[in-house]
Amino acid sequence: MSRTRPVLENLITDNMSEAEVFQNKTLRPVIKMQHNLLVVFFKSYLKKRKIDFSVLTAQKKRSRVKAIFTKDINFKNLNLGLIIGDFSMEEYAFYDENSSELNRRILQIIVQRIQDSLDEI
Repeated sequence: MSRTRPVLENLITDNMSEAEVFQNKTLRPVIKMQHNLLVVFFKSYLKKRKIDFSVLTAQKKRSRVKAIFTKDINFKNLNLGLIIGDFSMEEYAFYDENSSELNRRILQIIVQRIQDSLDEI
């Protein structure tokens, strides 16, 4: 299936670091493009681990999402792979040089998107 990254306007300013520019030019569009997959993948995770989200309050759901991404290294790495797999060779080269900071940024954005999509879960 061919997909195109959405173009997100007005996210780049002159005083941004290279990592911030990469985040807004590459990471955010890829994560937005992968949104539905990320939500379905998270729902599958809950089902496989028999986690009943429906009994939790909204705040507990948000906390649980953050905890899952903090504690389950395998799940965290699989989510990173869903995003990194859409990089071009040039994007991957930059990512490879800055992977620690960029992984943190990717996971922050994914956690926020999942937390903002709890009505879909």
